[in-house]
Amino acid sequence: MALVEKPGVRHPSAKIPAMPKLSPQARARRIKLLLFDVDGVLTDGKLFFLPSGAEPSGQIEFKGFHAHDGIAISLARIGRLKTGLITKRVSATVALRARDLKLDFVQQGVNHKRSCFLEVVAKAGLRPEQAAFVGDDIVDLPPMRAAGLAIAVKNARAEVKKEAHYLTPRAGGEGALRDAIEFIFKAQGIWKRVFEEYVGEGSLQRSN
Repeated sequence: MALVEKPGVRHPSAKIPAMPKLSPQARARRIKLLLFDVDGVLTDGKLFFLPSGAEPSGQIEFKGFHAHDGIAISLARIGRLKTGLITKRVSATVALRARDLKLDFVQQGVNHKRSCFLEVVAKAGLRPEQAAFVGDDIVDLPPMRAAGLAIAVKNARAEVKKEAHYLTPRAGGEGALRDAIEFIFKAQGIWKRVFEEYVGEGSLQRSN
């Protein structure tokens, strides 16, 4: 005897349609916190060392940063987007740059980036889907997978690009962070306001 399906009642064997995937722009509209790696994202990934007997390690580490990314952090503050870095290395140079940029969160010497990412998100009073993470190498995949918006820089490894929701037009150390922030603000419809406020009177006093 054939089974007669009642109107509006799904048969147990019927497939449930998959939930539609969110676009990168839809994900970006929810973002209130942007976290990022340092080497390969805020820098081009190169590490420079000078021998020094004054340092406990016997060497001085220094890095190069792009001014466009510095301005991006100032733009983030205008748009009420919190920012912070999560990196495995410990560097006095990074600490100095973070203070200069007035980042909201600075986490160095981190071995488990996903756990740290979730801790920072909770500290900010947010949910993971409200936070983005910018990475370049496979060590950044755990926090990227936990983030509402996963961003890979142009110079990222292929495995990282494959899992990213958005790929920046520029490489790490060349303004990639600026690309990420502009993308988020354009998706949120506030880029023009943030831009106009920045270039207005007093913008020269902001960090770059």
